[in-house]
Amino acid sequence: MFQRLREDINSVFDRDPAARNFLEVLTNYPGLHALLLHRLAHWLWRKHLKWLARTLSTFSRWLTGIEIHPGAKIGRRFFIDHGMGVVIGETAEVGDDVTLYQGVTLGGTSWHKGKRHPTLEDGVIVGAGAKILGPFTVGAGAKIGSNAVVTKEVPAGATVVGIPGKIVKRADPDAAEELEVDPERREAIRRKFGFDAYGVSEDMPDPVARSIQAMLDHMHAVDERIERMCSTLRKLDASYREGKLPELRDEDFADILSDVDACCGPTAGSRTEHDGDQGNGEPPRSNG
Repeated sequence: MFQRLREDINSVFDRDPAARNFLEVLTNYPGLHALLLHRLAHWLWRKHLKWLARTLSTFSRWLTGIEIHPGAKIGRRFFIDHGMGVVIGETAEVGDDVTLYQGVTLGGTSWHKGKRHPTLEDGVIVGAGAKILGPFTVGAGAKIGSNAVVTKEVPAGATVVGIPGKIVKRADPDAAEELEVDPERREAIRRKFGFDAYGVSEDMPDPVARSIQAMLDHMHAVDERIERMCSTLRKLDASYREGKLPELRDEDFADILSDVDACCGPTAGSRTEHDGDQGNGEPPRSNG
């Protein structure tokens, strides 16, 4: 018993640089108080003294602001930092060396009995305000960003952010797909549309930027295919004439670009001089 208590206190020192001494941690850390009271309540729950276990759990919530159902299974060296507003449901399972911050919910999405709360494997870190909802597993070593809402299984070592939660980093990232795209043509498309989706590096895999990048690569492929079709038509019919695409003018996008400049800095489309055809006074290139 005393060995487990010392282990819990040492885990606070390991993960909270504000902790100064043994007495301060023992008397002033509500996460530690909630954990110790939960262990007693869980023991009562397993002995089928469920009313007494729930009463002790309610007292713990009143004392610490942390609600842990006595049926929840908590591993060793569990640490709740600050703790106010943390809610852990009845069928939740928490592994060893897990860290939760304030406002975290390990909740369910069903009113049916049985497993309805998440399982957190060893070493998981859950940021402030995050909600993990449903009977799935968050893999060992995963990190859940602050205020994320996670409703699907998370692989080991992954980092999840956003609403709904999206994986932005894996322990073993997928191999990058090699695209057969001419870099010069890709740059020309970027300049034409005045948007630099490629300013986001592979080290910052923003899902939205990746989607825009895929769209621009698709536009590049379509543009190239149309040019080949027009070239074939000119060979078949000497009277065939190329048409000109409507010019993209800065004034058509002035309001949007000014808003983007205000929050994100100057954009490629807001410059008065472009690197492409329109910046040197020549008419836009025809795409067929």
